[in-house]
Amino acid sequence: MRGRLIYVMGPSGAGKDSLLLALRPLLEGEPVAFVRRCITRPASAGGERHIPVSRERFEELAARGRFSLHWHSHGLRYGIPAAWDRLLERGTSLIVNGSRAAFPEALRRHPDLIPVLVSAPVPVLRARLLARGRESGTDLEERMQGALMPVPDEASAAGLIRIDNAGRLEDAADALAQEIRKALGRQS
Repeated sequence: MRGRLIYVMGPSGAGKDSLLLALRPLLEGEPVAFVRRCITRPASAGGERHIPVSRERFEELAARGRFSLHWHSHGLRYGIPAAWDRLLERGTSLIVNGSRAAFPEALRRHPDLIPVLVSAPVPVLRARLLARGRESGTDLEERMQGALMPVPDEASAAGLIRIDNAGRLEDAADALAQEIRKALGRQS
């Protein structure tokens, strides 16, 4: 049986990286893997543990078909290495930190994906972005505008899981773990 893509998306500051980190131990022993993305951002910039690549290298990898999915957001390039697809073929589901803008393409490539929207109120998003200190001025305002981007209509039709991450991180992680188990038919 083929694994499924668990596609996590939401605005900057919603706490996707923190949520996925808190989710890991809760899904230990389950047939899931957490995808490490390639990003044109230095490793020293903080945030998620990613594979840092230069713009030139990223474009070369994309041209050679080394990404199963890639997109551009906030001046950066993001890519899901195609090598992860082998795990899907072997029955392992993949948890990916995706993008709302790239969701239609992800759904086209993985029609049985499990969409997850992580959200928090706009004041919480702004406070979190300011606290992480990677953006300011127009970069910060661009990310705040992005927070208003609607969820693609296809996400609701695909069984969108909504996770409010404005409260305790542990509560959001527990809720997401339960929803993922249920979606994968592993609810106890």
